[in-house]
Amino acid sequence: MRRLIASVFAGALLFAGFGANAEEEVRFWFHFDNPDNPISQLVSKFEQENPGIKIKAENIPWNTYYEKLNTSIIGGNPPDVAMVKLFALPQLLEMGALHPLDDHIASWDGKADIQDELWELNRASDGKNYYMPLQYVVLYLYYRKDLFDQHGVKVPTNREEFLEAAKKLTLDTNNDGRIDVYGFGMRGAKGGHDHWATFVLPNGADINKEGGLLTPEAIAANQWFIDLHRVHKVFPPSAPNDGFKEITGGFKAGRTAMTIHHIGSSAGMVEALGDKVSAAPVPQGTQGAWTAFGDESTAVFSASKVKDAAFKWVAFLSSGDNNVEFNKASGQLPVTKSGSAEWTLHEKRFVDATVASLPFARTLPAKPQTSEFVGSSWPTNMQRALLGEISAEEMLRNIDNLYFK
Repeated sequence: MRRLIASVFAGALLFAGFGANAEEEVRFWFHFDNPDNPISQLVSKFEQENPGIKIKAENIPWNTYYEKLNTSIIGGNPPDVAMVKLFALPQLLEMGALHPLDDHIASWDGKADIQDELWELNRASDGKNYYMPLQYVVLYLYYRKDLFDQHGVKVPTNREEFLEAAKKLTLDTNNDGRIDVYGFGMRGAKGGHDHWATFVLPNGADINKEGGLLTPEAIAANQWFIDLHRVHKVFPPSAPNDGFKEITGGFKAGRTAMTIHHIGSSAGMVEALGDKVSAAPVPQGTQGAWTAFGDESTAVFSASKVKDAAFKWVAFLSSGDNNVEFNKASGQLPVTKSGSAEWTLHEKRFVDATVASLPFARTLPAKPQTSEFVGSSWPTNMQRALLGEISAEEMLRNIDNLYFK
């Protein structure tokens, strides 16, 4: 009897132990500039719908996001799930950091509701999907409609018209000998590669091909872009060091007449300028047009011990109303067909500019070097070229060496 009681008691303890350990914790890293974001509410909703899974969410500052993520991977302690961008995909794959999601996606009921193009845009070079689409944007031209109308300038459709408009709208408004409004707010610091790519890549330059940035056409296109600052002086003097806050802040404050960004900035633009601001696709080049597809996805990391639970979380964030709520705070567009059909967060002119730009929206090369190009190579070389420290050809040679040497 004693042995039987002891056995039953031990079994009860063992069962209780299993119950205590049954709860799975998913560590989730994200970045949200907006402190009033919906992550805590989404976590609560998910945990109610998925008992036994807890989400530990951590908001990582953007300026150190990838440095911290890469360090955690190298140290063998990455999060289970993190928000990620396409430029980081090749490097993360090279590090063996990502868990392929194809099998999970194939059996997921929400797959058909994701915009079809996003699966292809997110596909890795090996044909697999490691990213779950979360939000997206396409860059376009913001312009001051009131200034264009006042000075009789038409919205530019090619780079010659862009230069003409930028020169006409670089203004000394009070005749004191100093420029008060510059034609274009150029982002010369980190993240500004998309401005550069818009004016250089569709004009005889090919960043995907060895030597493709070193053709006479490519060098001439880069020189044309640099001359906007050094010769025509249609960028603010601060352009070599300007980042996101400077270009959007300068535009809203009336210091620039044009800039390039995406729909995520539209609410702030309208709040500051009302009907004075409008949008259009970026100007065409000599060989078509190029604008950046801006993305944010989620990924499950190969080191995770709770991969099934982690996928449930990323699928939850990309489903129906959850994805809509997430993107209301992010200011980007939902990845679901159902969410897009009833989207009212952004004014129509900005949605129209986004949709009109989709046919020529592109991504940078799916190579490990792209992370370095975005993070350090492009801003360093662009700043030096804008300041006259290196030539247009030297800048392009440095980028070509990064990718192909």
